[in-house]
Amino acid sequence: MDWAKLGFSYRKTNYNVRCYYRNGSWGELEVHSEETIPMHMAASCLHYGQEAFEGLKCYRCKDGKVRLFRVADNGRRMASSSEYLQMAVLPVERFIEAVHKVVSLNEEFIPPYESGASLYIRPFLIGTGAQVGVKPADEYLFVVFVSPVGPYFKGEGEITMCLEHTYDRAAPHGTGHVKAGGNYGASLTAYVESHKNGFDGVIYLDPKEKKYIDEVGAANFFGIKEGTYVTPESPSILPSITNKSLCAIAEDMGLKVERRHIPYQELDTFEEAGACGTAAVITQINNIFDPQSGKTYKFRTGADTWSHKLYQRLVDIQHGEAEDKFGWVTTL
Repeated sequence: MDWAKLGFSYRKTNYNVRCYYRNGSWGELEVHSEETIPMHMAASCLHYGQEAFEGLKCYRCKDGKVRLFRVADNGRRMASSSEYLQMAVLPVERFIEAVHKVVSLNEEFIPPYESGASLYIRPFLIGTGAQVGVKPADEYLFVVFVSPVGPYFKGEGEITMCLEHTYDRAAPHGTGHVKAGGNYGASLTAYVESHKNGFDGVIYLDPKEKKYIDEVGAANFFGIKEGTYVTPESPSILPSITNKSLCAIAEDMGLKVERRHIPYQELDTFEEAGACGTAAVITQINNIFDPQSGKTYKFRTGADTWSHKLYQRLVDIQHGEAEDKFGWVTTL
């Protein structure tokens, strides 16, 4: 496998790990090699959207060890998503056990150190109980699979975005704050149209007033100005674990941190802007185009930026090359 040329796409590995919820309780973890799932045609995930997922990565490091980043936080976020979607809640301890197991079983697919690639871990939970009426399922399936991946975007400091005035990713008090598949289905039209127009993606505005920056499709937004890391506060934004980590790192590096409403016209005052998330890590934004006004907002990119310094500190912690003073890393 040419590790350096991997894109962010699925590649077959040897095993996945599964766990069924039946008769009111979770079963034992099961190891499977098949890539398909036998499912009833009336499963609630197919008809009523009972589906939640997570995304995290593990890294082969300079010292030869394998490290995972904030696994328990992903488990807690999946539990929160499950509660909101009225699904059976997988205990965080079982989530961690499943992630560790699937990584160990597929260790040969963890990309080498300094390849620029990582092993992406995708846990998901679906309602498998057959339902015709709109109500929660009585059976669920939890699965974790892995795939070696390269960067989500084409490169740090390489993306251009478009403000989205027409479409909404999520309703004001809907499912935007949970990691549900429906949020991403709702984003695909805007995503495809932005690519047709030459952009790497869209920046959604708040769905209620269309005044404030909300999310960058599959990532959180942040901007930097006057020594302050600013990121949106909104009930329709997914609470990114990467963004939460960056807020802590930014404060540790001497930046102020603000979570607040960001009027999109304020983009004019930001020195830097970026997208952050498990897949994107930190991806610097070159410019953002506003089709409504015809204005293009431009930002600093490159190695001599706070964005790059934050990126480097985060990556160094993930790879065991900087002190993990926050207790985020698990070593296998």
